[in-house]
Amino acid sequence: MKLGLLVLLFILPFHQVLCQTDCKTQNLISGKYSVWELRDLLIPLSEWEPFPRIDNREAWAKADRQMMNAYLQFAEEHLDYDWPSVPATLSLLIVRTGDRHAYQAVSYKKRTVLANMILAEILENKGRFIDPIVNGIWSICEESWWGAVAHLPQTKELSGLMDVTAPFVDLYAGVTAGVLAWADYFLGEKFDAISPQIRKRIHHEVHYRILQPVMTKYHWWMGKHIAGRDPNNWTPWICSNWLTCALLLEKDETERAVMVARALQVLDAFTNPYPEDGGCSEGPGYWGAAAGLLYQNVALLNLATNNAFSYVTENEKFKNMGRFIYRVQISERYAVNFADAGPRMGGSQNLVYRYGKTIGDEDMMRYAAWYGTSAPNADYVRSHFAQDFFDLFLREEIRNAPKGLPLPAEVWMPVLQVAVARDRDGSAQGFFMAAKGGTNNESHNHNDVGNFIVYYDGLPLLIDVGSPRYTASTFVPEKRYEIWNLCSDYHNTPTINGITQSAGSEFKASGASFKSGKAGVVFSLDIAGAYPEAAAVNSWKRTITLNRNKNVTVRDVTDLQQAKSVTHHLMTCFPAEVTGKGEVTIQYRDKDKNMVPMTVSYNSAQMEAEIEKVKLGEPSDDAVIANWGDSVYRINFKTVTPRLKDTYLFEIKKK
Repeated sequence: MKLGLLVLLFILPFHQVLCQTDCKTQNLISGKYSVWELRDLLIPLSEWEPFPRIDNREAWAKADRQMMNAYLQFAEEHLDYDWPSVPATLSLLIVRTGDRHAYQAVSYKKRTVLANMILAEILENKGRFIDPIVNGIWSICEESWWGAVAHLPQTKELSGLMDVTAPFVDLYAGVTAGVLAWADYFLGEKFDAISPQIRKRIHHEVHYRILQPVMTKYHWWMGKHIAGRDPNNWTPWICSNWLTCALLLEKDETERAVMVARALQVLDAFTNPYPEDGGCSEGPGYWGAAAGLLYQNVALLNLATNNAFSYVTENEKFKNMGRFIYRVQISERYAVNFADAGPRMGGSQNLVYRYGKTIGDEDMMRYAAWYGTSAPNADYVRSHFAQDFFDLFLREEIRNAPKGLPLPAEVWMPVLQVAVARDRDGSAQGFFMAAKGGTNNESHNHNDVGNFIVYYDGLPLLIDVGSPRYTASTFVPEKRYEIWNLCSDYHNTPTINGITQSAGSEFKASGASFKSGKAGVVFSLDIAGAYPEAAAVNSWKRTITLNRNKNVTVRDVTDLQQAKSVTHHLMTCFPAEVTGKGEVTIQYRDKDKNMVPMTVSYNSAQMEAEIEKVKLGEPSDDAVIANWGDSVYRINFKTVTPRLKDTYLFEIKKK
């Protein structure tokens, strides 16, 4: 019995398991068509041309020259690239030292070179890159593991080396398969002219390493995490390459339809529990791999079915998932960076533009076009290779499109419990505030319920430090919260009776609310539930207010069972000092590097302020230094005489 038909026998029970991820299951993507209807809708493999074939020179003459020339130059510089093997000792570093980056440097480079050579050959169609491409494909097919070494289960059985008899699929195994599938699509006939073994090897390796495992094994990213967490960016990321491989490589049309059908069910395991407000708990830095790649999956499906999935893009939740990316923008350079997301703007603006165009959101399109004229970068890991092909035929449109940053005056995402507000609609000038509630069980979680950030004129003042450089310990539950900047005492939250917040879905905010008016916005919540019983806190009602063109205030009303100690923490990327009674001055600098003193006012009879410079220097601090330099400070406000019931007030303003 063939693989697809075997899977078909239990595809409905599998679907029912996935539907249990959320009681409000929509099955937006998988619920409309049966497997047999999908088989009829899918354009047959022999007829499908998602992008022009390589011999269609008239079509490729319309591809963006600037991009193609960048890829060509990179490929030419690597014509003599010596495709390296990946020794076992490089993989073993993950268990010996915790280093994942040495392995990734070799693995990622190979895939970057291969992708650029494929693009260069498409541009030229002269054959001079074919032999290096074949060498690259052969070298990658001989690797024991296509994924990231950090994604190997940390078990004694594996101990840092892949069990080649039991393949499973992670992000980069999927990425690798996707690149090989596109190589087969564009260059297959050129490979056959050399040897039929090249394409045979591609098909064998992709089926064995990717398609067979996803069709016969349950992977953790296919549904709710064992810790109760909903699926994250892994799901649409892997599905985008899963779909690519199924659509481009599977010759049996029934099996092809079954593979697509199962991928759609897994996509709905990601989409069903996603909040209606479109909020991405992983932050804007992961949006491109989360909501952005959900859109990419739908775009591929529409290419393969003559737009049979266009109804998905009319769904309001799907639209909100797209809009999130500009709703959390702070300024041209910065975005709200709760969880592991970085504070800098980035990502594929081509993807943002396409998403906005599809859902008819002009703000989203203008936002993307603002960044869309940057020079193409050939020297980066192509985690989502298909985006290049869309971009090549859309970049000129993006260059000529209307440009602008929406910068909405206020945004409230009630499910995600994130509030965003600024002094002026459409402007980064003045104060900006963002704050969060939610839980301490979010994807890429930090223990940060009640955390907030403050920017002024588009530049950071009170910050979320962000994630560390990823190591072997970063995603190990018992080690993750030993990392300083993931803990609540290195966020803008209090330590209560010497106790910080705990991780888990039960540690969460309650009573979150958002009120807005012309004069400002008020975000309120109770953060007591984010702390364990040892903190002995009945309630901790925090109210963060942006008073437009004036200040930002934080008011905490507390009710404790015992009052041993209370310390408030504020994080900043500027030196600070106590400059007066009840006043801390932060040496904020504007865009011209001029110092503009900012003050944090507090009750000096109630609290004593101390400033410490956070010592950076561990390898995991590299990401922090990249974002803030060696300039992270923590301001600690220690309560002089803790009381069972008290009120604390902080005012942040320009001096």
